[in-house]
Order: sequence, then C-alpha cells, then structure tokens
Amino acid sequence: MSTAAVIDEATFRQLEESAGKEFVAELARTFLEEAPRMMEQIRDALAKGDTERFRRAAHSLKSNSQTFGATDLARRARELELSAAEKVARGDAGALGSLAQEYDRAARALRERIGA
Repeated sequence: MSTAAVIDEATFRQLEESAGKEFVAELARTFLEEAPRMMEQIRDALAKGDTERFRRAAHSLKSNSQTFGATDLARRARELELSAAEKVARGDAGALGSLAQEYDRAARALRERIGA
C-alpha cells in the first residue's frame, strides 16, 4: 500500500524538514502509542454519556493526526468532535468503526514511513 494515499506527503516532508527525521520518528512512535488510548477514551466517553470527554479525545486525535498529514483520520476525528453532543446523546457507536479503520490505515502508513 502506498503511504501517499493515507499520509499527505507534503505535510510529512515539511514536518521532517522543520523538526528532523529522527525527532519526527520519535513523535510518530509516541502517537502510535497514544492514539489507541485516545480512541479508547472516545469509546468510553460514548458509553458513559460524557460529551465533553468525547469531544476532547476526538479533538486530540484530530490535532495529532493533522501533525503527520493523516488527513482522512483527522477529518473523521473532526467530524466526531463537531458532532459530539449528537453522537453521545444517541449512543452512536457506528461512527467509531470507520474511525478505527482509518486509524489502522494511518498507523500502518506511519510505521512504514518511520521503518517501525
């Protein structure tokens, strides 16, 4: 699979040029450790009806995804962030499936990029 389909090449390259490849690789490893926790926070907040926690976790995932150019993941997280009240009120777990799938794609692409 080409990482270009998942990670925006220009964004990732600019990050490497400004911060250095080794630092970006370390950031990516940290993201790969923390993002599953953010997704778990989203799931847990949904289950517990905690709109604000849901929104904060989606916002964090969005922001971190944008850093690496994982634009589809960032877009999906943003959609959840903006619709937090509605999703939590309905207990709408359906949207989390597509978020998880996109995270899996982004995680594979990032691992490929950093050689992890």
